[in-house]
Amino acid sequence: MRGTLRLNESMAKHVSWRAGGQVAQAYVPADLEDLAAFLKALPQNESVLFVGLGSNLLVRDGGFRGTVILMHAVLNQVRVENERIYAEAGVASPKLARFSAKHDFEGAEFLAGIPGTIGGALAMNAGCYGAETWEVVDEVLTIDRHGELRHRQPADYQISYRHVALHAENPETNQEWFVAAWFKLARGDGALSQQRIKALLQKRIGAQPLNRPNAGSVFRNPPGDYAARLIEVCGLKGVRIGGAQVSEKHANFIVNLGDATAADIECLISRVQDTVRRERGVLLEREVRIVGDSVSGSGVNHGQ
Repeated sequence: MRGTLRLNESMAKHVSWRAGGQVAQAYVPADLEDLAAFLKALPQNESVLFVGLGSNLLVRDGGFRGTVILMHAVLNQVRVENERIYAEAGVASPKLARFSAKHDFEGAEFLAGIPGTIGGALAMNAGCYGAETWEVVDEVLTIDRHGELRHRQPADYQISYRHVALHAENPETNQEWFVAAWFKLARGDGALSQQRIKALLQKRIGAQPLNRPNAGSVFRNPPGDYAARLIEVCGLKGVRIGGAQVSEKHANFIVNLGDATAADIECLISRVQDTVRRERGVLLEREVRIVGDSVSGSGVNHGQ
């Protein structure tokens, strides 16, 4: 192996909430070939978690008993190939937006507002301001638990709001992770695209609590409504549990005031869900993923 193996790595360093427990081992691959070799060598019963910027993830305080693959700034190639843009999973979404504009492509500007990597954006069909990732995906490259690479098309997946899943009868085939994608964008005015990106970022700065560690939108918007509106009308803005707080700036954000534990954040998520369901009759679905064990050991390894 040519990558770096880290034992008992704190995941608080690798998630945007800056909270949470340790992982038994974390691997930083040297490149795609090295990643394939590492996965092939892992015991087949080992739990594996791929992490980019960790902007949609919470690892419980008891840690994750498995292997984390740290992708950000490793698989980070982006280039133009035959009028398509190729980007690897470790590329930050805003970087792809800027690259596209620089090369006179339009349609990827919204990616500047997504605080994660391309791998994460593909996995959850991330979107903002009326656009979603898979609307501009032409082809993807995946890697499975055995280190095998596959080219797949959008038609191979069930794709909906914040949801992406393979059409597959064999559950083992769902043990695939995105390692790259080819994006099909229209040619346009690069300067105009850069202006759109600037305007989008100004809007984001004005509406979101970017001065505190957070994971972006915590809940999916329910059909015909907005999670933030429901949370706000329930009077939950500013509510705290330990070091975690429902943002006073944007109600669908939970911020770390500096000393939040993963348990604080998870408890606050549950309180928001319980309150909105009781007062408004709506069950808010989490957009963030929670994995690992609680300190008492009552959590799960594979996430939920």
